[in-house]
Amino acid sequence: MRKIFQEDLQNVGDLLVEISQYVSAAMTDARSAFETADVQLAEEVIAADRRIDAMQNDIDERAIDLLALQGPVATDLRTVVGALRMSASLERMGDLARHIAQLVRLRYPDQVTPEALRPTFEKMAQHAIDISERVTELLRTRDIALVAQITALNEQINELHASVFATLADEDWDAPAATTADCTLASRYFERFGDHGVSVAAKVHYLVTGEWDSRGDEDQARSAISPVQ
Repeated sequence: MRKIFQEDLQNVGDLLVEISQYVSAAMTDARSAFETADVQLAEEVIAADRRIDAMQNDIDERAIDLLALQGPVATDLRTVVGALRMSASLERMGDLARHIAQLVRLRYPDQVTPEALRPTFEKMAQHAIDISERVTELLRTRDIALVAQITALNEQINELHASVFATLADEDWDAPAATTADCTLASRYFERFGDHGVSVAAKVHYLVTGEWDSRGDEDQARSAISPVQ
């Protein structure tokens, strides 16, 4: 029975890696659609999100079965509960990639952002992709050195996010209201994507070391008060 339990636990871990790979692909495609106004690619990202949602449900069902049928304790219990929480964050990351694609669809054939802000959004998007790739590697290897890299990338996104809001608030900003709203939302989507990546990283750090990283709590607090999660 113990061997079967460990195999089931490993299967849950493998599914977390797989869903993270799909999330990374979603953000990569959403970024391409965002920067080129490729509505067909945006539609593909939107449609593919259903697969991420289904995978989260699968992970959660397997984890709940392990809790109900195996009664894990100590490290195994933390792993199962952590899987439930990480799957939720990964699903939200997929949703945020979908939201970016939906902005592309909404504004097609125009681009979402004005030319002046495009370099900033290109940097945010690249950092988001880098975070998603490192999250996948972290889930696969449990190499906690990646946690610091994910956190550093998220801090860079936060700085870019703040610069977008400073630009929008500047008295020289004269773009239409719809463009202002689009830029606000897009920046928030990238920022929240990074925060959820940090949240996953903090949980892996805890599973490996037994020590909780308070940055994960800060990200969850922001998520709780924000309408964009």
